[in-house]
Amino acid sequence: MDTDILNIENDTSHLDLLVFEIDNRMFGINVAKVKEVINYQPLTIVPKTHPSIEGIFMPREDMITVIDLKHALRLGNSEPKGNFILTNFNSLNMAFHVDSIKGIHSASWQDIMKPNGATGPLEEGLTTGIIKHKDSLIIVLDFEKIVTDINPDTGLKVHEMDELAGRGRIDIPILVVEDSVLLNRLIVESLGKAGYKNLTHTANGQEAWDLIEEWRDAGTLDEHVRCVITDIEMPIMDGHKLTKLIKEGRGTNRLKVVIFSSMINDATRKKGEELGADVQMTKPEIGLLVGELDKLLGVA
Repeated sequence: MDTDILNIENDTSHLDLLVFEIDNRMFGINVAKVKEVINYQPLTIVPKTHPSIEGIFMPREDMITVIDLKHALRLGNSEPKGNFILTNFNSLNMAFHVDSIKGIHSASWQDIMKPNGATGPLEEGLTTGIIKHKDSLIIVLDFEKIVTDINPDTGLKVHEMDELAGRGRIDIPILVVEDSVLLNRLIVESLGKAGYKNLTHTANGQEAWDLIEEWRDAGTLDEHVRCVITDIEMPIMDGHKLTKLIKEGRGTNRLKVVIFSSMINDATRKKGEELGADVQMTKPEIGLLVGELDKLLGVA
């Protein structure tokens, strides 16, 4: 499968979702995370692994771990058929076993509705958004959380902050933009441990841009933000669009922008450079993020 279909070179307002089916339900994953789709292949079972890990295989030279997505979503166990979605994010190559592939659905970030928490605590949910398509709802899954729940070592490495806990207070104002409730909290807490206490955080690019415009128009921009740390994949407004607005905006282009995302690859890195991002980093290296912040903001 050719992931160039994302057309990331020319657009920051739309995304393409690979839509797939599990147990007669429709789900989606950002095409930017997908390397290819292949038919089911026999797997080698690894003893004493997480029950959602179905096995491993080597489609080429790399060994790939396969997650039974149906089991991870608590919908039962997959049959030995269907498709594997091979992905790359958080610097990991993984495959997800699904029932069938339905195709590509192009949507605007503004079309993605955020879960409201009625089905349970947002920090514990596996859904990042919902899109209505004809008479169906497509659930956009939080693949990072799915993988982290299976192997916590792949998540945000907050333990790296322990050695920085004694640093003095740093009052440089930073705006954190992250739609995952859990990651938003962990990033804020981790930066706080490293001394960055003057933090504002929002759930998507639109909320962040509204604040930036408000502060700029009030003449208080420098008091509220000097650096923006943003994810890429977010509902309503994504991080690339936010970066574009900041770097092209009247009175905002002096702000530093750090893209901190699981989706940093050759294509997204090139796009970030074109939009003027000052630093681009792959989750989950929160310790490296603090080091880059220190250099970017001139913290000794």
